[in-house]
Amino acid sequence: MLYYSTNNPDLKVTLREAVIEGLAADGGLFMPEKIPHLPKGFLEHIHEYGFRELSNILACCFFSDDLTTGETERIVTDTINFEVPLVKVHDNIYSLELFHGPTLAFKDVGARFMARLLGHFVSGLDQPVHVLVATSGDTGSAVASGFCGVPGIHVYILYPSGLVSYIQEKQFTTLGQNITALEIDGSFDDCQRLVKTAFLDNTIRSRLFLTSANSINLARLIPQTFYYFNILAQLPANPAKLVIAVPSGNFGNLTAGIMAHKMGLPVYRFIASTNINDVVPEYLHSGIFTPRPSCPTIANAMDVGNPSNFVRILDLFGNSHEAMCKIIDAEVSTDDQMRSTIRKVWQDHHYMLEPHGATGYRSLERYNRSDITGVFLETAHPAKFRESVEEAIGEQIPVPPRLAEHLRKEKHTVRLSRDFSQFKDYLNDLHRE
Repeated sequence: MLYYSTNNPDLKVTLREAVIEGLAADGGLFMPEKIPHLPKGFLEHIHEYGFRELSNILACCFFSDDLTTGETERIVTDTINFEVPLVKVHDNIYSLELFHGPTLAFKDVGARFMARLLGHFVSGLDQPVHVLVATSGDTGSAVASGFCGVPGIHVYILYPSGLVSYIQEKQFTTLGQNITALEIDGSFDDCQRLVKTAFLDNTIRSRLFLTSANSINLARLIPQTFYYFNILAQLPANPAKLVIAVPSGNFGNLTAGIMAHKMGLPVYRFIASTNINDVVPEYLHSGIFTPRPSCPTIANAMDVGNPSNFVRILDLFGNSHEAMCKIIDAEVSTDDQMRSTIRKVWQDHHYMLEPHGATGYRSLERYNRSDITGVFLETAHPAKFRESVEEAIGEQIPVPPRLAEHLRKEKHTVRLSRDFSQFKDYLNDLHRE
C-alpha cells in the first residue's frame, strides 16, 4: 500500500518512507491510499478475540503489503502486552480504560507500536535517527518510554514550560539515556510549530536524519484504531446504537476512530469532547475553521489551538462539512464543568475520572437513553492529574508505583525559547557533535 500527502494526493510514498519521514515533503500528513476492509467474519467472531489477537488481525489488514506475518506479529506482541478493559460506570455508560500501559496513558499503544516499527525500518542505517516530538502531556512520556534505550535513535521531546502536569513532566524528564527533554518558553502550539518548521528546513534535513513521533506520524495513528474494535469485543452481543465520546486535542484519537468506522466498526455517532480550545466544535457548528492560540486548562493534553490531525479528518470526509456532521457531534467543557463532573461521578457511582475523561463522560449525558450504548475514552490514570482530581473529590488519591518512581528522580531539561532560530541552532549543534 502507498501513502499520499493530504496536500497533494499525487505525492505518494511507501510505508517505510511515510514512517521515517513523518511529515510529507510538501508539509502535508500521510494517509493510506485506501482504508482496508475487515476480514470476512471478523465482526461476527469479535467476541472470541483478546486485545492482542484482535490487534494482530487489524495490523495485518494495514501492513500485510509491507511486513511479513511474523514481523507484524512480533511488533504487536511487543506492543500490546497490557489490557484496555471496558468498565461499566452505570446504566448504559461505559469507560474504555486506556491507562493500563507502561506510562498509564492511551498513547502507550500508538507510541510503542511506532517505536518498534521505526526501529524495524531503520535497522542497519549508518547514521543516528533523531526523533522530534511535541507534547502537551502524555505523548512525551509514552514516546520516551517506547524509545528509551533503543539503539541508534535519539528522542527530543519539546514541551511547554509550566503547562504539563508535574507527574507528566517527571515521566519524560528523568529517563536520560537517549531521551532529551526540551523545555520551551511557549505553548504546545509553539512546540508543534517548531517541530513542523524543522521538518521543512532543508539545511537541517541535509545534516540530520529526522523523523516525528507525534500523531502526525502514521505509525502512531493507525494502531489507535485497534482499541476501538476492542470496545465492540467487550460489549454484550447486539448492543444498542454505539456512541463514542473522544477527548480531543490534536485530534489523532478521533481520526483513528473515524478510520475504524470506515473499516466497518458500527458506530452511530462520535462526539469530539474538548475543553475551551474549541476550534473543531466551532467548525462543526459554522463550517469555518479558525485556528487560534491555545488557552491553558486542567485538561492540558487537549490545550491545542491548531490541531494537526484535523486535515486528516477533512480528508476522510472528502472535505465535506455536511458529511462530517452526519457522524460527529461536539461538546465543549469548561474547567468548572470538568471538576463538577469528576465530583458527581465519584459521589454517585464511585468511579474516578480525570479531566480529559470527564469531558467524554459529560458529552454522553445528552445521549443517556435506553436505545444508546455510550462509551467514553478514559485516556489517562487519574493520578497523573492528582491535584485537579483531589480538589474535585475532596480526597487524596494514591500514586501508582510506576509514577512514584519518577517522582523520586531529578528533572533534566534544556531550556529554549519559542524562537525557531534558537531551536535551529540547537539542532545544528547536534550535527557538529
